[in-house]
Amino acid sequence: MTLSDDLSRLAELHANGRLSDEEFTRAKERLLNGGPAPATDPITSAVNTFRLSRTDRWFGGVCGGIARSTGTEAWMWRLLFAALFVWAGAGLLVYILLWIFVPSE
Repeated sequence: MTLSDDLSRLAELHANGRLSDEEFTRAKERLLNGGPAPATDPITSAVNTFRLSRTDRWFGGVCGGIARSTGTEAWMWRLLFAALFVWAGAGLLVYILLWIFVPSE
């Protein structure tokens, strides 16, 4: 798509009410100025970069991956998951779900 096509599509979305005035202005400036993508907060970026660790792992690499994303030690996360496992097995369930759904690095 060309720039004029993108601008006309933005105008159409704005006219239909799918974009607010503020969203339309930001998107238009980004297209015209080639500005960077909108900044995300640290929590969102940590979740988006979370991957299973291939080097710091005992079973699936979940604790090593969380440790790398949060900047803490992996043993702290292993201790937390063990404590949650003792308390009604919730730690094991969360660990297995993360192991299944989080991609490897």
